[in-house]
Amino acid sequence: MNPAAPTPSGRSPRRKIGITCYPTYGGSGVVATELGIELAARGHEIHFITSSLPFRLSGREANIHFHEVDVYHYPLFEHPPYDLALATRMAEVAEFYSLDLLHVHYAIPHSISALLARQMLETQQAVARRRYLPIITTLHGTDITLVGLDRSYLPITQFGIEQSDGVTAISSYLRDRTREAFNIKGEIEVIRNFVNCDVYFRDSAKVAAMRPRFATPASGDRVAEKLLVHLSNFRPVKRVLDVIDVFARVAAALPARLMLIGDGPDRSAAEHLAMRLGVADRIHFLGKQDNVNELLPLADLMIMPSEMESFGLAALEAMACGVPSIATRVGGVSELIDDGISGLMFPLGDTEAMAAAAIALLGDDERLTAMAAAARKTASERFCSTRIVPLYENYYERVIARDREAKP
Repeated sequence: MNPAAPTPSGRSPRRKIGITCYPTYGGSGVVATELGIELAARGHEIHFITSSLPFRLSGREANIHFHEVDVYHYPLFEHPPYDLALATRMAEVAEFYSLDLLHVHYAIPHSISALLARQMLETQQAVARRRYLPIITTLHGTDITLVGLDRSYLPITQFGIEQSDGVTAISSYLRDRTREAFNIKGEIEVIRNFVNCDVYFRDSAKVAAMRPRFATPASGDRVAEKLLVHLSNFRPVKRVLDVIDVFARVAAALPARLMLIGDGPDRSAAEHLAMRLGVADRIHFLGKQDNVNELLPLADLMIMPSEMESFGLAALEAMACGVPSIATRVGGVSELIDDGISGLMFPLGDTEAMAAAAIALLGDDERLTAMAAAARKTASERFCSTRIVPLYENYYERVIARDREAKP
């Protein structure tokens, strides 16, 4: 492996890193993209190898390169073999740019494609220039708790995890669930999700200017409307219908509006439920948004009633903006939210209790302000990118050093 260039201030050596993720709207893609952006800002050369430009990239970021995976549509293939096309592109990019490692997010099919790409490189390269390409797999949640446990995918998911040179999980919950479900004996490093606290924060001037677009301010005898928010990919696991149910109860008790950020399969059902409950005119269906960091600070409270969250990235982004969450006590959420301090947690499906808590909190300005401050404090002290990204850099160096020793 070519020696890496040193960096100032004691940082890790500059590396050439390939990143593969699902580029669409979802937690794993967001984390992978933000990680690439942060690593590039720290001097690393980042190569995204995906089917399309990740939605949070502009294509103009310094030190970031995008390599599109082009899938050949041949009539014989009922389903185009994306995983094979991805493996080919991974191998091409790794060889041409002399990548130091591949970091894949979501086990299926990315870890398997990466393993195949490495085998291709080992076979094609001349002995004189042959080098080992380390693969790190980051597990995000549904790749383990849903897809991977399907009998059709369980053996190959287990294989991809075991054959990776490094494996990380975004929460202790997910690490433990992976070990239990797949009988994994090897190391799984917990590196939790992060947020850029310099991008996600509450700017009072911007809030004052933008919030009236979504919630009516106080005027004369009129009380200011409260503003709630939900951010997700609107998949069934996010339980967007529960969000509508909670909000309808809140809106019946006090003047309030709801911002729904995102899109997905349950949007139509959410729209129909909003009409049936008589709150459609109080909900802003905003669809997918690039400026989430500008929208979240406008809200007073986030609603996250998910069936499962291996971590809860949307809640973290809100917390960094000083917005506490009403959330379900599932998965890794308790590793993020301190119940009663930086947010409130409830049993899955208990929309009545969630709504009652939201109403009480929104009616108590002193408590809401304290909880908002605690949410921001938690995000800044435990989950800022300046704290988490170096953990990834350190892990990269450990894996590279380990593989050098094992495969000289």
